[in-house]
Amino acid sequence: MPELPEVETVRRVLEPALVGARILHAEIVDPRLTRPFDPGIVAAELVGERVTAVGRRGKYLLVVLGPGRVLLVHLRMTGSFRVAPRASLPADAHRRALLRLDNGLDVAYRDLRRFGTWELLEPVDVEPHLADRLGPEPFARVVTGRWLSDRVARRRAPLKAVLLDQRVVAGLGNIYVDEALWRARLHPARPAASLDAADGARLVRAMRAALRVGIDRQGATLRDYAAPDGREGTMQDEFHAYGRSGEPCSRCRAPLERTVVAGRGTTFCPRCQPAP
Repeated sequence: MPELPEVETVRRVLEPALVGARILHAEIVDPRLTRPFDPGIVAAELVGERVTAVGRRGKYLLVVLGPGRVLLVHLRMTGSFRVAPRASLPADAHRRALLRLDNGLDVAYRDLRRFGTWELLEPVDVEPHLADRLGPEPFARVVTGRWLSDRVARRRAPLKAVLLDQRVVAGLGNIYVDEALWRARLHPARPAASLDAADGARLVRAMRAALRVGIDRQGATLRDYAAPDGREGTMQDEFHAYGRSGEPCSRCRAPLERTVVAGRGTTFCPRCQPAP
């Protein structure tokens, strides 16, 4: 599933293509994309709107329209965009939607697994909708070591499971949690409530460092992910933990191990990240 760096990469590519453009035609061919709302009605609502901004909140893309309405896009496992000059995109059995813009570009949305969602929100609904689902951004000033340790103080679940909860900190998924925990030298199965302010500060620095590398490398290209301009990210070449079970730790050279935490495959260093 695309995480914060992958979604931020998508946002950065979409922004110059969309901002300032008016939607001349919208086609949504998959009713699951806008469920429970009729895709034809949602498409009709988009026609004529001018895009004023393209934002990101956690793993969500926010396409801001003229009157302040927002098309909220969640890519989930295999959602992706493609941008190309009008009528130049090849036929695609996995295309779920198409936006035709007055600047001569087409923006296609494809989704192999069909788990992605589009929601058209009125201005007054945007912030409450996001606040119900997301904690602060990892780079937000409020996210400090003390704040994080207080935030998880009553959580007995494993630390990795708590970090995957988008209501704690938004944007982290399986990849960047593994990478952050490796950088912070914290075991993924450690009880979250055991985190003190010093541990929290180390973890906040580690999260931010892993995410910055991911953004700089335009995300990790695993399976279906690619940016809207077709470029593939290279974060997979920078992994210290995720997916490297059995390989030597790049810090201490001990073999990395794989376990399952919160139902997710998890890679860690048994020497650098001692068990609780």
